[in-house]
Amino acid sequence: MSAQELFIVFAIPIVLGVIFAFSFTVEPRRLINGVLFNFFAVTFLVALAIAILRSGNLLLISVTGVLFLIIILIVALLFALHLFWLLWNAILVWRREGHSLSNMLTLYIAIGLLLIEIAASFGRRFIPDPLYFSLAIFFGLGGFYVLLTLYNFLTVLILYNFRPQPHNRTFLIVLGAGLLHGDQVSPLLASRIDAAIKFYRKQIKKGRPAPRIIFSGGKGSDEAISEAMAMQRYALGKGIPEGDTLLEDQSTTTLENMQFSKRLITQEIGESPYKASFFTNNYHLFRAGIFARMAGIAANGVGGATSFYFLPNAVIREYLALVVLYKRRHAVAFGLIVLIAIAEFLRVWHLG
Repeated sequence: MSAQELFIVFAIPIVLGVIFAFSFTVEPRRLINGVLFNFFAVTFLVALAIAILRSGNLLLISVTGVLFLIIILIVALLFALHLFWLLWNAILVWRREGHSLSNMLTLYIAIGLLLIEIAASFGRRFIPDPLYFSLAIFFGLGGFYVLLTLYNFLTVLILYNFRPQPHNRTFLIVLGAGLLHGDQVSPLLASRIDAAIKFYRKQIKKGRPAPRIIFSGGKGSDEAISEAMAMQRYALGKGIPEGDTLLEDQSTTTLENMQFSKRLITQEIGESPYKASFFTNNYHLFRAGIFARMAGIAANGVGGATSFYFLPNAVIREYLALVVLYKRRHAVAFGLIVLIAIAEFLRVWHLG
């Protein structure tokens, strides 16, 4: 291909890539960034495929073709075994994290999908055609919409986790989580504090002023002390000077974490400009970023590591929380799906 042909083929992905880069740079805490990135990625891959096919290089075409088939097979295998890995993950979480509702999401999803698949296989015999086809439309489009929005959430979550944070912060905000035995930091919470401590030390190592670490978390009904105090004790035990820490011990939600931390920052430095980062677990990072934006706090996040087996359940929980947060737009989407299903019901009923 000539240089002019290559430019024509890659013009659209280049434009979309620039739009995505601009949007993500200006405000990374928006779901639209996932949409923009996916448009860029799809058009880039299509352009790349066109360029490879038109190159005339049989070896290159063969290798990329095999890689493409392998990827398709892996994706197909994941879909084919979806019930197996959902149940397997549910068992792991059940054994290691307990039996609470929030820890059993993969189990409930597996049961729900199994029931839908059984109904789809055998319901045809018992359900009248108009109702059967309208339900098929509803669950088909609804499932596609859920997968599409979940994929977009995963995209923007991964992008946000990889966003670099310069080591020039004034404040580091560590978001609280439930305590063990009423006064002990859990491994999940410890990973957040450890990430902040690592950032704190790296900033000092770079020769910049030490940031103040705000530990944000109130006292739950089953806790002997506030999450903020427990986190501070943990950090002091790791060698962080007490003078470099601040306690925000009134918040009970992530939004309050951000709002009350912002208030504490204002109390400390007034209206002076500042730079901040917040610390939570990687799966929670994007939603926490949305709450930071809602609270008007100038901060992006750094994610602490989370055990791999816990991620599917945690990511699904975050996705559902975002669905609730943006319930109006999702209600509109499902309203349209219901209308399409009703139209299908009337069409089949009329034909019958």
